Amino acid sequence: MANSSDREQNRLSGRLSRYARVGANVGGVAARVAGARLFGRDIADARNAADLSAALGGLKGPLMKLAQMMATVPDLLPPEFATELQKLQSAAPPMGPAFVKRRLIAELGPDWEARYKSFDRNPAAAASLGQVHKAVSHEGRALAVKLQYPDMQSAVEADLGQLGLLLRLQRRFSPEIDTTEIAKELTERLREELDYEREAKHAALYRLMLAGDALVRVPEPIPALSTKRLLSMEWLDGKPLLTFADHDLDERNRIAQAMFRAWWFPFSHFGVIHGDPHLGNYTVFEAGKTPRGLNLLDFGCVRIFPPSFVAGVVELYEGLKANDFDRMAEAYRGWGFIGLTKATVEALNIWARFIYAPLLDDRVRTIADGVAPHEYGRREVWEVKRRLKPEAALKIPREFVLMDRAAIGLGSVMLHLRAEMNFHRLFEETIGEFDLGVVARRQAKALKAVGLT
Repeated sequence: MANSSDREQNRLSGRLSRYARVGANVGGVAARVAGARLFGRDIADARNAADLSAALGGLKGPLMKLAQMMATVPDLLPPEFATELQKLQSAAPPMGPAFVKRRLIAELGPDWEARYKSFDRNPAAAASLGQVHKAVSHEGRALAVKLQYPDMQSAVEADLGQLGLLLRLQRRFSPEIDTTEIAKELTERLREELDYEREAKHAALYRLMLAGDALVRVPEPIPALSTKRLLSMEWLDGKPLLTFADHDLDERNRIAQAMFRAWWFPFSHFGVIHGDPHLGNYTVFEAGKTPRGLNLLDFGCVRIFPPSFVAGVVELYEGLKANDFDRMAEAYRGWGFIGLTKATVEALNIWARFIYAPLLDDRVRTIADGVAPHEYGRREVWEVKRRLKPEAALKIPREFVLMDRAAIGLGSVMLHLRAEMNFHRLFEETIGEFDLGVVARRQAKALKAVGLT
């Protein structure tokens, strides 16, 4: 039988072998893209997109998660490529019962099973970094227990070394975008997702921020049954969000309103966003057969912003509302954009007017009239890129990355629900009389309360 060092070496050799194969295949796609650009052909044809999907399809886990994260940042890839990457399955094969037992012994000790009243060794759900099991505490509470796959830290570090492979391909598509800070942001967020103790604090933070909101439920973490690689939380019953897509408008609007509040209230009052727009991270809880609100389920990808960034978001809203160019430019500088020219600000305003449009429009409407969920924001992004081409490469601030990604995810959910609401009034009620000092003090107090300082 191979010893642990042999097994580790075999895993490393296998990973390096896959990297060599994937690197060669992605390199072939990149070469065709470069040739298409040189001869003025379309770089985003279906063959290139399908070939990229096939090249990356053999990699599971962290690198696949990074590829999918890039696909949901609308600034980075052509629509054809983003669509293909979003089809990829990021989930690793689930661990079997014997493997689960070994992992739980490693996290909670040999008496792990006695720590729960019952524990289902077959996973209820699987994801890219871990899988979820249903259990019951000795107090009779239903629990969701997330168990990280083995060797994920070394796998993430190895895969992060390959992030450059994806970004080199991205630069073939969009030389007008400087991705230096994007790479830093994705790297930091993915490393954070490995720390389940931090995720438990994120959940506690959301419980604090949304306490008293009848439309949103947040599971309570159970620290005594959690470690850095094992997270036990209250199990929240609910149905997939899209099962309500054909319900009456009032019911769909109620879910959409819950989503709006779950996203905008923590951001505007505490400088915090839930950065993963995946539909699987939400379920809907009911009263009888009527939807009552939203369950938030996953807190691995949470972004805590400096209060000055929140002020920049509100300042841009006010600048757009007043059509004040100087105010808009100052807001972008507050976000961290540097070296802005008049042309750059005008290009960024195309995107801003699209994202802020429902917030500025004081009427009942959809989030983006006449736009399909998979097309949300794509046309505007490519117009921004067209405008930026004559300019120097624009460095995207790292704070912008998940804000942009989450805003697109929120908009896509609204489109899937076909919600029709007065988003302007919801936003005005949420931000209230914005005060930077108040937000800074509120954020510091909340972070200290949950141990995130």
